[in-house]
Amino acid sequence: MALEPWYKTTLRWAQTNLVEIDPARYDEQWWREHWRKTRIQGVIINAGGIVAYYPSEFPLHHRAETLGERDLYGEIVKAARQEGLKVIARMDSNRVAEDFYRAHPDWICIDIDGKPYRQADKYVTCINSPYYSEYLPKIMEEIIARSQPDGFADNSWAGIPRKNICYCQHCAKQFREWSTVELPRRHDWTDESYRLWIRWNFKRRTDLWEFNNKVTTKAGGKDCAWMGMISGDVLNNNNRFIDLPSILSRSPIVMLDHQRRNTIGGFEDNTEVGKRLHEVGGWDKLIPESTPQYQLGSPAFRLASMPPAEVRLWSSSGFAGGIQPWWHHIGSLHEDRRQYNTAEPIFTWHEANQDILVNRKPQADVGVVWSQDNHNFHGQDQANDRTMNPYRGTTRALDRAGITYLPVHADDIGKAAGRFSVLILPNLAAMSDTQVAAVEAFAAQGGSVIASSDTSLYGEYGDKRADFALAKLFGVHAKGGSRGAQEAANPDIETSLRHTYLRLSPELRAKVHGPKDKTAPAADGSRHPVLDGLDGTDTLPFGGYLPVVGVDDDVKVLATFIPDFPIYPPETSWMRQPYSDVPAITVRETANGGKFVWFVADLDRCYARDEQFEHAKLIANAARWMLGDRSLLSLEGTHGFVTATLYRQDSRQIIHLNNRILTSRVPGRQNELLPIGPVTVRLRKEPGAGNSADVSLRVNGRNVAAKSEGNELVIEVGDVLDHEVVVVDWGR
Repeated sequence: MALEPWYKTTLRWAQTNLVEIDPARYDEQWWREHWRKTRIQGVIINAGGIVAYYPSEFPLHHRAETLGERDLYGEIVKAARQEGLKVIARMDSNRVAEDFYRAHPDWICIDIDGKPYRQADKYVTCINSPYYSEYLPKIMEEIIARSQPDGFADNSWAGIPRKNICYCQHCAKQFREWSTVELPRRHDWTDESYRLWIRWNFKRRTDLWEFNNKVTTKAGGKDCAWMGMISGDVLNNNNRFIDLPSILSRSPIVMLDHQRRNTIGGFEDNTEVGKRLHEVGGWDKLIPESTPQYQLGSPAFRLASMPPAEVRLWSSSGFAGGIQPWWHHIGSLHEDRRQYNTAEPIFTWHEANQDILVNRKPQADVGVVWSQDNHNFHGQDQANDRTMNPYRGTTRALDRAGITYLPVHADDIGKAAGRFSVLILPNLAAMSDTQVAAVEAFAAQGGSVIASSDTSLYGEYGDKRADFALAKLFGVHAKGGSRGAQEAANPDIETSLRHTYLRLSPELRAKVHGPKDKTAPAADGSRHPVLDGLDGTDTLPFGGYLPVVGVDDDVKVLATFIPDFPIYPPETSWMRQPYSDVPAITVRETANGGKFVWFVADLDRCYARDEQFEHAKLIANAARWMLGDRSLLSLEGTHGFVTATLYRQDSRQIIHLNNRILTSRVPGRQNELLPIGPVTVRLRKEPGAGNSADVSLRVNGRNVAAKSEGNELVIEVGDVLDHEVVVVDWGR
């Protein structure tokens, strides 16, 4: 039987990111021993690009400062082969030095005035120039001829970001040939030439990926894949014109350059990234992720040790999303030697448990839909708040409620029926007709859907429709205009623009402990399950935005909008208009069992931005109402600080439990692990499963007894320090 290619079997990676003085100080024997201790199977080695670590035949290929005639790259490759390791040649190719610019000025990006774009003392090269089509292929062919690497990766392959428009002769000519119009003169989303330029740039990056892969596979063999590294951040990929579905379908392995939590996301961000990339690229692909052992944060300290707690939480969050470990150091010698001790326990645990970390399929109750087109053409230059925050708010609300979810690309909605009971469309404003039809088909098969804000009000490239494309399904229609505000809150207490509320229906305060209220209607009836847990109030803080809508006769309005009124001075802080007929939350049920909730008020965005706990409760309530008693699992005792990710593998199920407690608000600074628990897992039995199963905890290293209660298996886990992996073997 033929052996599987390296990109299917290499699970643990290492990278000592060389700096220019490393040829004078690299300790080969020490690093070889470190490779062995950390149980790696592959290494990423600096080869060429901005800096060459071998004596290149090309005079403009800048050699490392202390290289001389030494071939440090080749020496490390030889050592890696002796250790039985796979080798990826690392490139970093989008900048060149002054001498290169003088020799080939037409290969450099220029602004509208003809001035070259620079970063520090380097010049930024244009991906549409011969630098990429002629020069770099020769460099890669030279590297292959010298060392026969298994593949290539490039740290900054995608070239100049969206914030800069290149006006070089190559861009001007190629864009004109593709679009029949001239390059846009400025960043203007209302300009059709600018929107065409956006689409063209995405195509050019995909073209470049294919071109580079043809170069390396022709020279190095069919498995010598070229894999420019990609970020896990959707908006970063948009800014670099990286079309994730196109790129992931073309790469046999995903070299993920997503190194840290950011200031607005916790460690759960790394789980979401792994799930999202796998859902697009396939769960059979490996996704090793560069994990720094040095301190990234604000400020970053490249030579200081990352606190081990931070690395443990980040890497275990990645494992929950199907990511493989890859340790990363800057430079080959450090005076802060604490960083050399962090990787070994993580990597040895991964090796001991790799049987449950790959070759598995995810299970989830809810699909949360996203698309790059929505971020680009509706989010535009405010995508972080306008379209990303609604997605973040939704996933955070589900995580806090212990509801399992998977990210679903908008083009894959057609595959959602049978996989998920519920789809959520968090301000998915820009939707194609095909995507809209897929949502309708999902609903026709008994699926339930949650939408928010402007979902489906625009076409895929941002052209506004006369009404929501999903109006017929939800019974909600755009009437024009909006209420509230989208911008972030003004901390000035004199500003009342976002001092708005929602009124819940029916009003219940007449039967709730408190002063007599002559304005309170009789407390008749009960509230919808979407409003569970809120019987003590008739109003909720809002502070967001909502389009003005009308609803069909069979649609229930659960909440309406209360306009803003003064905050300060306190004597003036009373509702001027306590009632309105502007719907904020609507519900519809259909004969086939479909349930539909429209959060016209953008509670998802508000929760991501403001962390108003009731907003998360409403989102979770809606999902739970739709799921009924069909949820795959639930958690008890976590207080919202443990999240669950579920997989199926043959006759067993695998549950990742991740501790999400933050002890530092600054990324890269978390130095403590605080246990939370005891945690109880309630797992719904699969069809055909018996009343018992063998249950083991792979982090704690022990077996536990489980109880059968109705259609659930109840598992007592104990405390979760950084993570726990529960393996349930049904023995079928």
